[in-house]
Amino acid sequence: MHFSALVAIGWLYVTLLMSLAQPTILAGIATLLFYGLLPVAILLYIFTAPARRRRRREREAARDTPENPDREKP
Repeated sequence: MHFSALVAIGWLYVTLLMSLAQPTILAGIATLLFYGLLPVAILLYIFTAPARRRRRREREAARDTPENPDREKP
């Protein structure tokens, strides 16, 4: 498991406890959404961009290489 995933899980745990301590259900939901889920989703999207880009390049490179390089093209 990556370090960023551990940090995200820890932060979501903290914000879950913060939302449970809110006086109203609406405040708890807003706290969980705006302090927890939304920032974590944005940060994980930004920090995983290089890995997504690398996987896309690998897929494109695998698609562009021929299956059997010894065989001639028709």
